[in-house]
Amino acid sequence: MPTQVPRDFRRVIIAASVGNVIEWYDFYIFGSLAAVLSVKFFEQSHPVAALLSTIALFTAGFLIRPLGAFLFGWMGDRVGRKYTFLITLSGMGLGTGAIGLMPTYASIGLTAAFLLFGLRMIQGLCLGGEYGGAITYVAEHVPDERRGYYTGWLQTSPTLGIVVSLAVIIATRTYFGNEVFDAWAWRIPFLVSFLLVAIAIYIRLQLQETPIFEEIKAKGQTTRNPWKEAFLSSNIQYVGIATIVLIGQGVVWYSGQFWALYFLQQVSKVDSLTSSYIVGAALLIATPSLIFFGWLSDIIGRKPVILGGMLLAAITYYPLYLWLGSVTQPGNINYPIAIFIIFILVCYVGMVYGPVGAFLAEFFPGRIRYTSVSVPYHIGNGWGGGLVPFITSAAFAATGSIGYALIYPIAVPAVCFLLALFLMPETRKISIWNPIEPRAEL
Repeated sequence: MPTQVPRDFRRVIIAASVGNVIEWYDFYIFGSLAAVLSVKFFEQSHPVAALLSTIALFTAGFLIRPLGAFLFGWMGDRVGRKYTFLITLSGMGLGTGAIGLMPTYASIGLTAAFLLFGLRMIQGLCLGGEYGGAITYVAEHVPDERRGYYTGWLQTSPTLGIVVSLAVIIATRTYFGNEVFDAWAWRIPFLVSFLLVAIAIYIRLQLQETPIFEEIKAKGQTTRNPWKEAFLSSNIQYVGIATIVLIGQGVVWYSGQFWALYFLQQVSKVDSLTSSYIVGAALLIATPSLIFFGWLSDIIGRKPVILGGMLLAAITYYPLYLWLGSVTQPGNINYPIAIFIIFILVCYVGMVYGPVGAFLAEFFPGRIRYTSVSVPYHIGNGWGGGLVPFITSAAFAATGSIGYALIYPIAVPAVCFLLALFLMPETRKISIWNPIEPRAEL
């Protein structure tokens, strides 16, 4: 067991994080440009239906993520962590870049929507295999007593991916102007993915396999069937508990970060450039909270930090979003307060998300860690969290009520908090370096 961080750990963090940033950049470019894509790839006789169809495609990419976790988790536990997340990164980049090359509805009709759906499925499948690899890779390099802190650095990568996507969109829209951007320059953020992925693949090729997986392989203890060991054994109860925790975490994550952007654009009617500035600024300021709460979980435990975030979100979402609406009226936007409100929302994300990588790595044994981490993570975030944009947007479109739109973001964390309060164990003192890893007592 290492008592200090290995000398090449900075490269490990950077390589895992850069790949994650780019994967999430790819994934969120689609959501950030939903309004533009709905015009380009769907019939426009019903604009609201076209927008909801685009958001539904965005959501479909989330829903397929557990399948990607299932497939690539098997590969990660059988072949290795390094090569598996090289494959997922490559597939994600190619799927995203191809969207920038696609003909539109005006050129090929309904076929455009089907092609967009196919590329979105490739994105979702590959993203389903990315996170489990990245978090396992980092966790299997660091000492037990600082795992929350160091995996907290990796947890900033999805937030930074959103920031990068917003920055590229802002820069492109500002440089070309709205008219040119809407005509063809919207393709540029997608094409940028080709360059970013090439850089990330180069960085990841320099990495070695994790010491824990190398030891498992050297001792001939590699699992023959990760699926059977993870899901057809006593391990399934741990997968179930982790899934409950991750569903609550996922809903807080997407309600606090992504629906904040949708809220500004759909509810407050703030233009896309201004809303991107507000959300991007808040995300940048609040990103260190992921590292802070990962560090805090090393001291007081994973459970109180994660459950505290769920509880605060369930209690305060409604007044916070009402407040956000009141300070973002068109022509009368209070920028500092709007940024501060979203900063609070993202701090809740820091609480639930900062420590969760360490919790997952400690909760499952090394020989089936990739599979066991990936599947509940992507059920929770892909299904639980991924439904947030569609459900909230559809509820608001149907009722015009913020209260109805927030029922799902409030109810799910509240229920998961109550269940996890009794089911979730504390994993902070579990060592993943022991030859036979102990199970947390339930």
